[in-house]
Amino acid sequence: GSRCGVKFWKTTKSDQDKEYVGFATLPNQVHRKTVKKGFTFTLIVAGESGLGKSTLINSLFLTDLYKDRKVLNAEERISRTVAIIKHTVGIEEKGVKLRLTIIDTPGFGDAVNNTESWRHIDDYIDQQFEQYFRDESGLNRRNIQDNRVHCCLYFISPFGHGLRPLDVDCMRALHEKVNIIPVLAKADSLTPAEVCRKKMKIREEIKQFGINIYQFPECDSDEDEDFKTQEQILKNSIPFAVIGSNVQVESKGRKFRGRVYPWGVVEVENPAHSDFLLLRNMLVRTHMQDLKDVTREIHYENYRAQCIQNMTRMVVLERKRRWVEADFPLPLAVADTEKERLIYEKDEEVCFSSFIHSFIHSST
Repeated sequence: GSRCGVKFWKTTKSDQDKEYVGFATLPNQVHRKTVKKGFTFTLIVAGESGLGKSTLINSLFLTDLYKDRKVLNAEERISRTVAIIKHTVGIEEKGVKLRLTIIDTPGFGDAVNNTESWRHIDDYIDQQFEQYFRDESGLNRRNIQDNRVHCCLYFISPFGHGLRPLDVDCMRALHEKVNIIPVLAKADSLTPAEVCRKKMKIREEIKQFGINIYQFPECDSDEDEDFKTQEQILKNSIPFAVIGSNVQVESKGRKFRGRVYPWGVVEVENPAHSDFLLLRNMLVRTHMQDLKDVTREIHYENYRAQCIQNMTRMVVLERKRRWVEADFPLPLAVADTEKERLIYEKDEEVCFSSFIHSFIHSST
């Protein structure tokens, strides 16, 4: 009996080895490689001063990025222009390393005349795309540092009646270049009913003014129900009504981050008090990779296509100019239109190839 048992086990094991190739370990291989390389994420925060942007960022990532910041008085704030300040911090959690870059925009929306105050943000996003395009077109493509902006948290004041003209202009200027996630700041200054009304009003205005905010990916039919429910909750929560706090408070024997008022205590991470947990889970746990994918596949690809189109046009115009200067005899009538079109397209292709070649050499 024991011999039969041994023989049966060997046969089964052999059959398994024949049927099992081993590509099921591919996710483990990818996981090891990506963890070793580390991850990057760049987030830009925009909105007027005093809406709790810095506090929220520190709360989201449990770090203090603004410990050396100088608080300006009213006179200094009036005279200040929009600045771009970059904070980079390395975070490690359970062996996974993340290089987090926060782009702050102090001075945005603080002036008396804020016409085109979003221009600095727009230029910064374009500069990162341009730098990545140059690096990608160069010879040393292996060590490209990705500084492209993956997400923009746009803070909306809770004290107005929906979106201000500056909010509309800024989001419309940026929505084709970056994933915009609107945030209703300082939600503890509003009652739950007011929060609900403001969210509806802001969503209506976003649709009315044709602003394309970040769209959560559609769930596949085979996704589990919990995931589908969570995605629907996220969609319904836009804009996220948030509260930020770096202070530990104690109430009823519990310690938590929050704010103490004469009429009660606000808990930052309590879903009944704010959407802080929803926002953090969305940004970090569930949609960080999708934000990066949309940046790469849509926003950067649109920029890249536009660059190549412009360069091709420049090359063709330059070639035509040289023909004219050299008194090149252009035909008055085209005998074979299709043949002429093919020759023209081939000329464009050759021209563009030589232009890219010289562009790469000049950039390196």
